[in-house]
Amino acid sequence: MPSSSSPERLNAPPEVQALAQQRAEARKDRDFAAADALRDEIASAGWLVVDVADGYELKPKPPYDVLDRINDLPDNSAVADDRRATVSVVVDGWADDVRTCVDALLTHTSEDVVVQALDLGNVDGAGDALHEFAGERLHEWHLAGPTGWSQARIALMRADTARIHVWSDLSTVFTGDALTPLLDAIDASADVVGSGWRGVHVDLDDEWRSFVDAPAGDVDAVLGYLFAMRRSGALAAGGPHPKARFYRNADIEFSFALKGAAPGSRLVVPAGDLPVRQDRHRGYHDSDPDYRDKESAKTYNRFLARFRGRADLLCRR
Repeated sequence: MPSSSSPERLNAPPEVQALAQQRAEARKDRDFAAADALRDEIASAGWLVVDVADGYELKPKPPYDVLDRINDLPDNSAVADDRRATVSVVVDGWADDVRTCVDALLTHTSEDVVVQALDLGNVDGAGDALHEFAGERLHEWHLAGPTGWSQARIALMRADTARIHVWSDLSTVFTGDALTPLLDAIDASADVVGSGWRGVHVDLDDEWRSFVDAPAGDVDAVLGYLFAMRRSGALAAGGPHPKARFYRNADIEFSFALKGAAPGSRLVVPAGDLPVRQDRHRGYHDSDPDYRDKESAKTYNRFLARFRGRADLLCRR
């Protein structure tokens, strides 16, 4: 049955609602070709149909293309590097945070740096806020609905064509050129596969059950608030684990996978204070605590199963 909770659905013209109902029936009958054709007809009428848990919602079509599937993003994995760096951001709500983060990125990075962003469902107008910055230096993609953290990060990595791929969180706000020190740290040595704003060490006294903050220099893992990596290395590692639906601990797991794909490689945190601040970290503070803890525990248990005891992946203390 269609969702009745969306006022926008109720505002759709009757003929559009009828098409959406036909599409729902086609999907129920597994006639996906007919369902896709009806979706396109609905889009031509100026509306989007979005599948939700209890049916569908109809939303006015925004002034940008909206993709149904994350696999619709381009896969440029085999494309040669064509610039030094790309900063990638996942947009999953909080329009004001999007404006603050993206504006700072475009202001405090050089003209040859591209910002690419993936909007997951225009939650609370966050995708609309992203589109306000449309231009040559912003590569934007919009999905009709949500997806897992790992799927979003992998899709952005594969869509990139830069030599260095950078993760940035919406809570990470540049106040100056925080990117160049990370890029320079990678370019300074062929064995440096990644660099970041904050790093951690495995707590060996706790038998790998926890991590402690690390000083500047070589680190066991880089945290995903701001994490630059060689694109070739990230692709070789396969990106973050596909079962990581939530960010927490997934950046640590990926750090070890990144080093494991290139034996002898290093992760570093540059010396000195980077011109960057962290605003409210929505992924932690504004997510459901039960979901957050459950998914974080799954990821950490998988990390232990994959890497616990791998002293060859620890940095020199």
